[in-house]
Amino acid sequence: MLKNPDKLKLGGEKLELTVLFSDIRGFTSISESMSPEDLVHLLNEYLTVMTDRVLQYDGTLDKYMGDAIMAFYGAPVHQADHSARACHTALDMMADLRILQQKWKEQGIPMLDIGIGINTGPMSVGNMGSNIRFDYTVMGDNVNLGSRLEGANKTYGSHIIISEFTFEHVREEFLCRELDSVKVKGKNKPVRVFELMGQTNAAPELKRLADMFNLGVTYYRNQLWDRAMAAFTQIAEVYPQDEPTFLYLGRVAALKANPPPEYWDGVFEMKTK
Repeated sequence: MLKNPDKLKLGGEKLELTVLFSDIRGFTSISESMSPEDLVHLLNEYLTVMTDRVLQYDGTLDKYMGDAIMAFYGAPVHQADHSARACHTALDMMADLRILQQKWKEQGIPMLDIGIGINTGPMSVGNMGSNIRFDYTVMGDNVNLGSRLEGANKTYGSHIIISEFTFEHVREEFLCRELDSVKVKGKNKPVRVFELMGQTNAAPELKRLADMFNLGVTYYRNQLWDRAMAAFTQIAEVYPQDEPTFLYLGRVAALKANPPPEYWDGVFEMKTK
């Protein structure tokens, strides 16, 4: 701001950026079980750790929305690797959360869990508001998609979902598995979504899970129900805690019993945000 005082005015520009949303699962029920003082202390502890990760990777903290965090990467300072920075942030957030969860468990404090959504694309960024007060923020369809992806974790039982647009930037650096092709609420065009599982040097067990799951999804898309059922059943036996696998076992069983029309494209339409 000191170097560019002319930027302290309303207005923006369109840039390709990456946005990150995170939100606590079931925060309302948790808040009802705690005193206001304890709740504020817990939330501040959590937000401090998560915010530190955003800033570590030079993200711009946009705002807190209750227990939710919104951040973006690539502005006001240009970052060619803004997609990767957001993914590193998300993975570190989850690692930090596991440490906090263990601490809270030992202290008898309710365990918080979170979902994270990441999307990359053209966004309007700049100072938005009124002539007397404004925020430096991002707006646009791609921002909204990032928010929808955060909420989609509830459907798949995952923690970090990235869009196909982010995936194309980070596929060589991070281990991901394709979860689905979805139409989010308010959109007509489907988007492929991926679970961010780790970096490419992740544990062999994670890589095996990703490979097995991707094969099962391929069978599913091609309406090879028996092969898909066998693939997901095998995953369930090896990884009994993998929630996306059980989601697909249910889908495959339903579609095998009631086959879709010939023009079925495998797209899942999300009815909620």
